Amino acid sequence: MPHPPFTPIVEALPETVPFVGPEAIERRTGIPTRARIGANESGFGPSPKVIAALRDAAPGVWTYPDPENFALREALAAHLGIGNDEIAVSEGIDGLMGLLVRLFIAPGDVVVTSLGAYPTFNYHVVGFGGDLRFVPYQRYHEDPEALAAMARQTNARMVYLANPDNPMGSFWPAADIERFIEAVPETCLIVLDEAYMETAPDDFPRIDTSRPNLLRLRTFSKAYGLAGLRCGYAIANRRIAGAFNRIRNHFGVNKLAQVAALAALDDQAYLHQAVESIAAARTRISRIANANGLTALPSATNFVAIDCGRNGAYAVRVLEALGEQGVFVRKPAAPGLDQHIRISAGPDEQLDILEQAMPLALRAAQGSP
Repeated sequence: MPHPPFTPIVEALPETVPFVGPEAIERRTGIPTRARIGANESGFGPSPKVIAALRDAAPGVWTYPDPENFALREALAAHLGIGNDEIAVSEGIDGLMGLLVRLFIAPGDVVVTSLGAYPTFNYHVVGFGGDLRFVPYQRYHEDPEALAAMARQTNARMVYLANPDNPMGSFWPAADIERFIEAVPETCLIVLDEAYMETAPDDFPRIDTSRPNLLRLRTFSKAYGLAGLRCGYAIANRRIAGAFNRIRNHFGVNKLAQVAALAALDDQAYLHQAVESIAAARTRISRIANANGLTALPSATNFVAIDCGRNGAYAVRVLEALGEQGVFVRKPAAPGLDQHIRISAGPDEQLDILEQAMPLALRAAQGSP
């Protein structure tokens, strides 16, 4: 019997999930996760005010969420000092990326990113038939100058830069990002992913929504501790922010996500406390790495990239040996970055497990062929 055909783009794609979650690893191996420090979630959790707000809102989940996300956009606008029509809200940064590519990229259009940068962005570009062009990292930094040059050379429609960076945790100060923005052609949309901005130094370019080709992505998933509720937002001029309404899932940000994001934004004292806890955890992860003869890279995020000192195959063995002890971490896959593993900040009880597991994992990895 014939089957309904997929589109030519989809027919050529593999069935894939950009990230393997700890749940999938548990299903495959039967090993329970003892330390969940691989997905850059906040192990410190959300504000108690968020928990209370969710508890109070739970009886109302029989109603649809506000399709305009109005109260949240109003609160964000007041927090940022911009108009509420310069903000678009969606199901996390991942959801916003998919919408962005759909808005701007036709099959064959060139999109520039870094080799080894956030893979979900690539997933969306390929899913809409975009032509990805990659720029190598400059050691463990994305290379803004080279990204802008590639955008000019290829007449790219879109260029992506994360600052701070995932997976390496590195950070470019405002002056460098401003030079990058000025160097990109006006016809190319700059996607500036600032998912980790709350944990970074306070040295970002000022928000300027008058620039027609700049969009900034932010989220409640990291420092605010709401990864499971999926809520992120874009900051851009009115033309771009409003364009999301042409294609977005208007009920995509559920009622509890809207309630939680509002409560989280309103509790900046807890955010400050969480950021301090993340910084302390980064310091401890670095000490654990150094105590085991490994090198921890400087980080402006809620994770630490650790150089395992050999090659990518060895880093895979370290990761797998940690996994056999129930310690969930991840690693970059791109050449030049793949000798690292990436460990998320977490509470002391999680890092106690890491501290015990790391020397055993290294011995196991060194003993492998």
